[in-house]
Amino acid sequence: MRGGTTVLSGITGELAQGRCTAVAGPSGAGKSTLLRLLDRLEQPSSGVVLFHDQPLTSYDVLDVRRRVGLVQQVPVVLGETVLEDLSVGRPVGPEEAARLLERAGLPGMPLDRATGSLSGGEAQRLCLARALAVGPEVLLLDEPTSALDAVAAQAVERVVRALVEDGLTAVLVSHDLRQARRLADDVLVLQGGRLVEQGPVDAVRYVADAS
Repeated sequence: MRGGTTVLSGITGELAQGRCTAVAGPSGAGKSTLLRLLDRLEQPSSGVVLFHDQPLTSYDVLDVRRRVGLVQQVPVVLGETVLEDLSVGRPVGPEEAARLLERAGLPGMPLDRATGSLSGGEAQRLCLARALAVGPEVLLLDEPTSALDAVAAQAVERVVRALVEDGLTAVLVSHDLRQARRLADDVLVLQGGRLVEQGPVDAVRYVADAS
């Protein structure tokens, strides 16, 4: 509930480990709110979010943020150089930084490069690398390509799919149903703050029937 208005109600679902789950639905359905609940950026007024069968509130907030990474819609760089940005969560040495950048689709990027010189797509992939630096079990992605051009968006999509294929669990909020079909294994469909459909991506009509 926010400002006396119920944003989400009666949501019961499970996110499968090692798979990408898309959260789809019309604008205002509560998609981003659900994502924020999963990272403890918001607290439910009723009900409970479970992580490894334990209430999310039973974990230390900083522990949650390490284990559940968040990449937002608009890239937010936090360091003046690439290496400084990668080291925001914890100190990262040059060799590990290079591995993180390669994993995020930025092989060979100079560690002393000024983050202000990065394109939107590069900045978003750097945010992905920074999120990976703390070793998360789950990666939350809030419309990570909506602010990017088509080429940059495709590059980010390739990284996300590779991370999932490598065993990472991902939750993707997307207004783009074609993107959900490309990236997701499973889908949760929200409408009016309620969960109206869920299942494998090919079985969920809201996504499978979209043109």
